[in-house]
Amino acid sequence: MPTLAYFITPHGFGHAARACAVMAAAQRHIPDLRWEIFTRTPEWFFAESLTGPYALHPTDTDVGLVQVDALRADLSATVERLAGLLPFAPERVDGLASQVNALGCQALLCDIAPLGIAVAQAAGIPSVLLENFTWVDIYGEYILECPALRPYSEQMADWFAAADYHIQTEPVCNPSANATLTVPPVSRAPRAGRSAVRGLLSIPDGSPFLLITMGGVDFQHSYLDRLAHFPDVHFVLPGNHTATDAPPNVHLLSPQSGIFHPDIVAASDGVVGKIGYSTLAEVYAAGVPYGYVPRPRFRESDVLSAFVEREMAGFAIDADDLSDGRWIERIPDLLALPRRGEERRNGAEVIAEFLKGLEIGSNPIPY
Repeated sequence: MPTLAYFITPHGFGHAARACAVMAAAQRHIPDLRWEIFTRTPEWFFAESLTGPYALHPTDTDVGLVQVDALRADLSATVERLAGLLPFAPERVDGLASQVNALGCQALLCDIAPLGIAVAQAAGIPSVLLENFTWVDIYGEYILECPALRPYSEQMADWFAAADYHIQTEPVCNPSANATLTVPPVSRAPRAGRSAVRGLLSIPDGSPFLLITMGGVDFQHSYLDRLAHFPDVHFVLPGNHTATDAPPNVHLLSPQSGIFHPDIVAASDGVVGKIGYSTLAEVYAAGVPYGYVPRPRFRESDVLSAFVEREMAGFAIDADDLSDGRWIERIPDLLALPRRGEERRNGAEVIAEFLKGLEIGSNPIPY
């Protein structure tokens, strides 16, 4: 059985969503492909996204940025946790390398968890870095304020440069002339039709609905009662909610609602929320309007925002306007934007084709 490892940063759900898109596409292209997944992202997320064989190995693969909430980072806590990760302890790397070899992994993919590249090197198998940004790009925005980040950024830069293959997924923060491959946005593919999803949400086919999402990070929405001012519009909010009641047109979903997130995006008439890679990619694939909230001082944010303005239908919503509900007055403007209907190639399919032809030494992986 062909087997590949995947080391994924647990920072939010966006990286795991992109990894799941790649894993699912590869399993469509490569018969009997099995994934060995290393991360702290919860198991339910992979169970929801993958239908082919896989095993999850809960592992502290990465720190990323410690978040205060969906839009703010805690730099001191980030540095404290990085000190427990870098430099990588040789015994830890060797132990994971032995585990990867024992599992029969023939190559290792890394969604910006540099530990995976170190493990692949120790295991003697090819490493594939997959990113639209790395932590080197993100930490660069904070180093003047927090110089303690610099040595960790420099160590990560060395590990990222050591990857055998480098795949960049649009929109890319720091395009590399040496990248092995640059692909369109990568997203999980919807499974259910619009009517079926609306039925699960108890939303009539003829009623407009907006998805409000913060990318899997908790965020307190203080304006729910004001959404009743648009009684003909339904609002779907996934996440961990402290609200005990909401207007009849507001649907609060738990993270494990059983409804596949890309299905909700594709069935919606628009999406409002924090701009992040997986949300953007799924909205891009669905062609629906995007009211996006930029993330201050997060380098990826400007690149993603420019991509929305250039390639998608949507507009920016200020973070303060989201928090206090002033964005609500723009709901008619968002719903008036056209849905884009042209078919777009999913970058996950391009990556799957690459993996199918990936060579180890002089021989392709024996699929």
